Amino acid sequence: MVVERLAIKHFDAAKSVAEILEMDQQRRGVQKEMDDLKAKCNGLSKDIGALMRQGQVEMAEAQKKEVGSIKERIKSLELEFESLGSEQESLLLTLPNIPCQEVPNGRTSQDNRLVRQHGALRPTDGLVPHWDLASKYGIIDFETGTKVAGAGFPIYKGKGARLQRALLNYFLDYNTTAGYLEVQPPILVNPSSGYGTGQLPDKEGQMYHVGLDDLYLAPTAEVPITNMYRDVLLQEKELPIKLTGYTPCFRREAGSYGKDVRGLNRLHQFDKVEIVQICRPEVSYDVLGEMVAHVEGLLLALGLPYRILALCGGDMSFASALTYDFEVYSPAQDRWLEVSSVSNFETFQANRLKLRYKNAEGTNTLVHTLNGSSLAFPRIVATILENYQNHSGIDMPQVLVPYCGFSYID
Repeated sequence: MVVERLAIKHFDAAKSVAEILEMDQQRRGVQKEMDDLKAKCNGLSKDIGALMRQGQVEMAEAQKKEVGSIKERIKSLELEFESLGSEQESLLLTLPNIPCQEVPNGRTSQDNRLVRQHGALRPTDGLVPHWDLASKYGIIDFETGTKVAGAGFPIYKGKGARLQRALLNYFLDYNTTAGYLEVQPPILVNPSSGYGTGQLPDKEGQMYHVGLDDLYLAPTAEVPITNMYRDVLLQEKELPIKLTGYTPCFRREAGSYGKDVRGLNRLHQFDKVEIVQICRPEVSYDVLGEMVAHVEGLLLALGLPYRILALCGGDMSFASALTYDFEVYSPAQDRWLEVSSVSNFETFQANRLKLRYKNAEGTNTLVHTLNGSSLAFPRIVATILENYQNHSGIDMPQVLVPYCGFSYID
């Protein structure tokens, strides 16, 4: 079952699963031997007292030696048991989450299933790409950012910086109005947090590592926010938990090149507002639908043409059971740019986090975790600039005007 389902993600789990099952059998064998030896040791220890009282000192001393040998063997078995457990856990951490039954078959983004599309696509003729618009109106400085930090670290100036701040405040207000509690999490996380949400070991090469302190720069606010509940036992009345937060996000994006990294298309540092939900398993797919509708409402309010895709197995993340991507149309580039992913992880993260709740029957049960981008700034900025440009400047979406304090860039 596991091997078959993971094949949907084009992950060959046969060898790993066989090794995990073999280690499980070995651990069971070691555990049985330990239990048998402990029982024998307890019996001999009781006999020693009786022998001493009967004056059979020599036999008692012989049994003491045997007890000592048994205890040494038990210590050796305990080390073997721990070692097998560590190896088994390491192998388990390499297995992706099992995709749910609704995940489309496919290997690449070309195989993703279109759920729906909204908004008229602006004709591309005569439109200026966002990087040229940013330079023309002096709102984003790519060259100085490259000098200061390297490619993929732009500097926002004037109305460009104010637009960033406006998006941050608008997105957070939109989320808190919908019942999400705003939190301001750390932007550095420890390895346990990375393992908890599934970025480690899968995305280790894509994360920036602070070696001296063994910390990672957060690739998304999902990581610190969800890890707030690591090793927590919740009460059913506390569910669902709805959280939103902003962090700058850091990703190495190794292997990206060409048009994929032009302008704001793909950055090493970018801003993003995240929504996270923790809920009972039986309602998680209803919650996923609510979160998709929530993100869709943001794009409707911004007046941007978008489409929603159900990701195929080959295009899904390591940790996801089902993901919907939102893409906004970039008319000057004549391409779709991803601006959000909304995912249900089912119990995958909760199992790693040891995050459970006590249900009505008093049983400790794993929760389901979900998250979504709400939204990622750079490509939203890119598509606002391109979709709202005219012959003399750039209009602002009406919902942003109260936040940025201007209605036009010229």
